Amino acid sequence: MTDTSRKLPPVHEAWLPREHSLHRPRHGSRQVTALVCAAVFFAAPALGWVFGGRPSEIENRELASFPSPADGWGFFTGMSQWATDHLVFREGAIEAADGISHGLFGEPAPMGPAEGSGPIPGVPDGPEGNGNGDGNGDGGGARDEQQQSAGYTEVIEGSDGWLYYGDDVKGKCFPQRPLTETFERLDRIRHAVEASGRRFLLTIAPDKTTMVPQHLPDNYAGKECSAKTTERFWELAAQQRSFLDVRPSLEAAERQLGHPPYFANDTHWTDDGAVMLTRDVAEKLQPGVTDTWRSPGVGWSTANGDLASMLGRTEPKTSVRYELMPDGETDRTQDTLRKFDGPERYDADAGKDIEGTIGAPTALIGDSFTFASSRYLPAAFADLTLLSYPHLGKHKDATIDTFVRSEIVVVQTVERSVAEGDLPLLDEGFLTMVERRLAANPIR
Repeated sequence: MTDTSRKLPPVHEAWLPREHSLHRPRHGSRQVTALVCAAVFFAAPALGWVFGGRPSEIENRELASFPSPADGWGFFTGMSQWATDHLVFREGAIEAADGISHGLFGEPAPMGPAEGSGPIPGVPDGPEGNGNGDGNGDGGGARDEQQQSAGYTEVIEGSDGWLYYGDDVKGKCFPQRPLTETFERLDRIRHAVEASGRRFLLTIAPDKTTMVPQHLPDNYAGKECSAKTTERFWELAAQQRSFLDVRPSLEAAERQLGHPPYFANDTHWTDDGAVMLTRDVAEKLQPGVTDTWRSPGVGWSTANGDLASMLGRTEPKTSVRYELMPDGETDRTQDTLRKFDGPERYDADAGKDIEGTIGAPTALIGDSFTFASSRYLPAAFADLTLLSYPHLGKHKDATIDTFVRSEIVVVQTVERSVAEGDLPLLDEGFLTMVERRLAANPIR
């Protein structure tokens, strides 16, 4: 027999008399507060968009694109990053948080994992403790996210206002593949290019942590393992065939300028570094070609430092701007690219013999350091196509087509990406396509 006295009332609990022991209001004060907060959270960005507010790129990358349903579970995992990136007032909120934290507590706001004197106690400083390797960057395998996060930040704050990109350190301590394998894969591109009768050149932009270490803090997460990897990295790089090491030129530029050719609040080099890269690449490909070059300063360029923006600060980066006259008289610089996505071809002088320039059709595939040098690189070539390997996934066919119609292929990458092994150029499918297409289209 059913005990009817234990049954719940046949009405909603909010409709019961207030005196009833089971009475619960439909919207208590806490519920109302939560609803109001939710409404403000979702309505404010929408209203900001209506009145002209737009999300901006405040990190060292483009805004995350809306995930595709074709990504499977990636559609859901990618939604969080897209939503975060497209909050209209995120930059202002980060800047306010950073200002309050520095003003009240004298330390940076905890934008990411907390930065201290190193990883939290008990968490290994790099691959040595998690089975990924021996601390010199030759480790691989699965990576533990909790260990990777401990003590590492997106931006490392150094002395005298110098900022460093956290991935310069973290990527070396937690590589996706061994350094030896990464360089072997890069060498496959060289072999495919040279076997087809074309010329190849690899150059690597050094991290700012490598070239300007004097402003790094005394202690930071990953200091020891990144130092070991850096040493091993340049040992392996020096063993590569058709390799251009730009570190000596950067060191010479620092001695001549009296300061490093890198921005204090940005991860890239200044225009001095961009001119240096252009000169070194041209001279390596054709010794003596730069003998007639002149590059007088003609003013200043100013933009926002990307590392400062990642901390929510609006800080300008300023650099001397140059003209580049390969023949000693005619300025051949171009407008700096506003966006670096698909192939950008500069071929107005194709087939012409211009003093101080390289006439052979050339493909140069690079990253943000190529983008930062895009004012000067076209000046050194009569027929140059710039390609972006971070966008290689969208332009594989166009990239390989450019390789096929070129006589010279230059690969420019950055130390941190090679050290981490995180390069679209290393994808097995792309490597196979390059080998097959170039073998089928030799030039001699």
